[in-house]
Amino acid sequence: MIVAEMTDLHVSSENGEQRTSKCLEFRRDFLGISLQEQPNKYYFVIRGQRLILEAESSIQTIMEKFQSYKMRVALNFEEFQYQLGDFQLRVGKVISIHSENLKGIVMEMEYLPISSWEKSHQILGEFFDMCQEALGKRSLPGHFVHIEPNFSVFGLSDQYTSQHIAIQYASIMAQMIATAQSAQAVRN
Repeated sequence: MIVAEMTDLHVSSENGEQRTSKCLEFRRDFLGISLQEQPNKYYFVIRGQRLILEAESSIQTIMEKFQSYKMRVALNFEEFQYQLGDFQLRVGKVISIHSENLKGIVMEMEYLPISSWEKSHQILGEFFDMCQEALGKRSLPGHFVHIEPNFSVFGLSDQYTSQHIAIQYASIMAQMIATAQSAQAVRN
């Protein structure tokens, strides 16, 4: 899975001039996501406007040819999938594509019998609490951050889909960028 933060969006006016004024507000929140389980799809998430767009993967090539965006940050989520009973667990490392530096570790849990986000929320929350408690007893660097996006603000139903996954990963990337920026500010 690759998640990319886009920047420098451009819109051509009728006379061919490039305009960026309206698009500048989207710069920080415009994320592109490709999922391993759906290689023919590409998702764009504009978090500030609460929009998600599902397109064919060729949209990346089209946008690059028209020079309508530039990739600013690209992260690769290298995941391994495990299944234990009704639980599916994906654990992976997050690596910057440009530098191969480890940026974090991601854990995604799914309770397979229930595709309703609301119904599975409590079960998964309890499982997450147990994991956090078990890991908290060890002196490991870093910490868990429980990210739980509000899918309804994106107009998504309660039934879990690949669009939900894209929003989750967009939220994870935004959290990782914010953490890196605050750490950088403390160092300066």
